[in-house]
Amino acid sequence: MSTQPVESSELWAGFEALDVQQAAAAPWEEPIPLTARRELPAFPTEVFPAWLGDFVRAVAEETQTPVDMAASLALAVLSTAAGGRAVVHVRGRWREPTNAFVVVALPPGNRKSAVFSLMTNPLYKSEALLSAASASTIIEAEITAKLAKEVADSAAAKAARADADKRDQLVAEAISLAQTAESLTVPAKPRLLADDATPEVIASLLAEQGGRLAVMSAEGGIFDIIAGRYSGTPNMEVFLRGQAGDRLRVDRRGREEFIESPALTMGLTVQPSVLEDIGRIKGAGDRGLLARFLYSLPTSLVGHRKILPDTIPDEVADTYEERVIALTMSLADWTDPAVLQLSPEANDVLVAYEKRQEPRLRKRGGDLGHIGNWAAKLGGATCRLAGLLHLATHTENGHTQPITADTMRDAVKLSDYFTGHALAVFDLMGADHTANRARIVYELLRTNDWTEVSKREVMTKLSRSEFPTVADLDPALNLLEDHGYIRAQPVHRSGGRGRPPSPRYLIHPQLSEPTV
Repeated sequence: MSTQPVESSELWAGFEALDVQQAAAAPWEEPIPLTARRELPAFPTEVFPAWLGDFVRAVAEETQTPVDMAASLALAVLSTAAGGRAVVHVRGRWREPTNAFVVVALPPGNRKSAVFSLMTNPLYKSEALLSAASASTIIEAEITAKLAKEVADSAAAKAARADADKRDQLVAEAISLAQTAESLTVPAKPRLLADDATPEVIASLLAEQGGRLAVMSAEGGIFDIIAGRYSGTPNMEVFLRGQAGDRLRVDRRGREEFIESPALTMGLTVQPSVLEDIGRIKGAGDRGLLARFLYSLPTSLVGHRKILPDTIPDEVADTYEERVIALTMSLADWTDPAVLQLSPEANDVLVAYEKRQEPRLRKRGGDLGHIGNWAAKLGGATCRLAGLLHLATHTENGHTQPITADTMRDAVKLSDYFTGHALAVFDLMGADHTANRARIVYELLRTNDWTEVSKREVMTKLSRSEFPTVADLDPALNLLEDHGYIRAQPVHRSGGRGRPPSPRYLIHPQLSEPTV
């Protein structure tokens, strides 16, 4: 009995058909939700010195709000007191200023204004003390400048009336007096805080205040202003440079002013929907505005609050006020910033943290790859946080002692906290494009009730604005497969010419009852 030889193509076809049958018959496991709720880390209030930690916890108790809100605002308060007046020398030429951008998002009804007021009151008192201390100096400068202007004007008038033989000498004297009058400046009234001011006003205030200013607000109106409420176009330059400490030029009152090292602080409490909105500000992501904030997204306590909570002990409130004022006043007169040094041990802690973080930034396989612009700044942010914690511990003489390893470890704890919350916030903003596209494909598969489908069929149903090419579809399909919603089938190779068959996918039978 003779047998016909089996060609290799037929043999492969037989194997692949068997694979397809096995794949189709294999039981489906429960799919993994595409948007599993992130476990948000708790704020590590133990990193604060006792005077600050006690007050933060007491504010959270009295107001029945998440401790994250008071604690995050505490960092903005420290930043207001120290920003522009102290820098952290990390290593080599790497220096980090001690100002920070902090935003806390909670739904309405969470007593944001009450917490905000309790945390920022000492700053307003500090501002009043600075104003009182400078009042006589400002009055003296105003009178001196006025008299100098009058003398210069009188000299100019005299030169204009002089005879020709005396005019040259009098004109020279008038010019000299005018130059002297022009060189006299009147110090601005000390200002620590601004609210929802325009970028132009903030830039001018920064120039007047020697580069230090804080935008503190219990609302998120500043983001509307940045987005162009008044100008019609986004205006974020002063915020970008003010956070980074990059040189800023201000055109004001007919003069050009340079702010060599601006130090702008932002401390904001907003509604979660505001975070979604700022993610849509044109250029906010590409230019790095979103990457400059430390985000906190606490869980609301509404519905679980005590009716009669413990109130803030007077001694705790008094100590908080005294320490914030002491820190602010001790640094107020510094023109060149106080330099905070890292101890060798603190540098070792920082290096270990940087080594731990670096692989997380990879585009492929790194859990922070999709928010790389934000995460890449974590090393610098950790140094800033270490500087603020150090100054909170040594409110009057922080520049005389190095930052310790324990303080740097506490700063790392804060960075880990803000990293966990940033991931959740960027989820709200839609930063993970692959996950967003996977959800679009998921909805398509669910609404069409397919049991299997080809890639080509999926592509024909999708918007070209979302999926310009098939290459844009592949990551979404891969993610759906990783999560168990679809199962790729082996591609049958016919061996003939022409376009190869489109890959096909089996679809999880539960897609009609989504768990996403």
